[in-house]
Amino acid sequence: MADLFDTPGTPDTAPRPLADRLRPRALAEVIGQDHILAPDAPLGVMLGANSLSSLVFWGPPGVGKTTIARLLADETDLHFVQISAIFTGVPELRKVFEAAKLRRQNGRGTLLFVDEIHRFNKAQQDGFLPHMEDGTILLVGATTENPSFELNAALLSRAQVLVLERLSLADLELLAQRAEGELGVKLPLDGHAREALLEMADGDGRALLNLIEQVVAWKVDTPLRADQLATRLMKRAAVYDKSGDEHYNLISALHKSVRGSDPDAALYWFSRMLEGGEDPRFLARRLTRMSVEDIALADPQAQSVCLHAWETYERLGSPEGELALAQAVIYLALAPKTNAGYKAYKAARAAAAKTGSLPPPKHILNAPTKLMEDQGYGDGYKYDHDAEDGFSGQDYFPEGMKHGVYYTPVERGYERELKRRVDYFAKLRAKRQ
Repeated sequence: MADLFDTPGTPDTAPRPLADRLRPRALAEVIGQDHILAPDAPLGVMLGANSLSSLVFWGPPGVGKTTIARLLADETDLHFVQISAIFTGVPELRKVFEAAKLRRQNGRGTLLFVDEIHRFNKAQQDGFLPHMEDGTILLVGATTENPSFELNAALLSRAQVLVLERLSLADLELLAQRAEGELGVKLPLDGHAREALLEMADGDGRALLNLIEQVVAWKVDTPLRADQLATRLMKRAAVYDKSGDEHYNLISALHKSVRGSDPDAALYWFSRMLEGGEDPRFLARRLTRMSVEDIALADPQAQSVCLHAWETYERLGSPEGELALAQAVIYLALAPKTNAGYKAYKAARAAAAKTGSLPPPKHILNAPTKLMEDQGYGDGYKYDHDAEDGFSGQDYFPEGMKHGVYYTPVERGYERELKRRVDYFAKLRAKRQ
């Protein structure tokens, strides 16, 4: 069975894109991905044992997911069928499964490659399971999204997830050399321009080959410089999905760079998100969260800096207001860090959940009625302002509950002063009790 989306009637003499002409004919020709293809890597081991299982390839565009799937079918003598979850519905899937069953009855298996498999809904993903289990198909799915978020647990339990990586500059250079050999020409670029071309591809081999096709079509007398190349070509947009995996990866990188007190790395990830089209208001909110969660009382001013930067952005808009957010990033990165308040809050919440509805001790309850006064409400309360040092040292926890210790400030920033106060009151409390 041919691919469902092959163009019928296309003559072999029609011009073929460079990416198609350079498609590897064996796994050994695949550039990059040695971490899954080497003899001692997952796919190498499977092929060596002649025991290929269903797979999910997770990785960015243009790194060889389709090519590897096609070559796996060749290596294992399986019939290759390719579909896309974007264009395939239930009727088409049913036809694919029926054809695979007939093929199996005739003694040949089917490797079904499903591009963008994460776009199938839960019911459609479940539809693969019986055909995977009875051996009708060997499924190879491809996705740019995190499978653990986008694919059913039942499907993931029957397939091994392999992560494909974006191509390095060395990989892209090797691909460029292959392209020059195929075309029979050298790229009309000097060294810096050639490196700039590789960087424009942003780890995407298919994008690089498309750029190379454009460059070799130019009629130039001398090799182009990097600045001349930049005027002729647009840089490929960075991969960034504001609601997908890259969104969470980059905000995690920003947060951890701030926590790690590295202003340069923090500014880099902040800028990467802006370049990808992230809403600056989302970043303002996350920066404020960092000020509360990671700086907190070590620098109480950090929260105000973030809120003022957020307000400044709202008044100025883009791009000027983004500078205020960038300055907040720098401030947070260089501020003293503590999570003592965060830990204290979590510990107190856990204690509150555990102790349920224990009432406060009666001595700290008000007695607005005679009945409540007779019940002992407010009896024995000591007014701290009248006590020595303005501190009575009374127990404010429920009766029978051990005095909790949740807040343990660190010796950093303003929290050093708070620690001094905590220790001071702890000593007085022990003395008064």
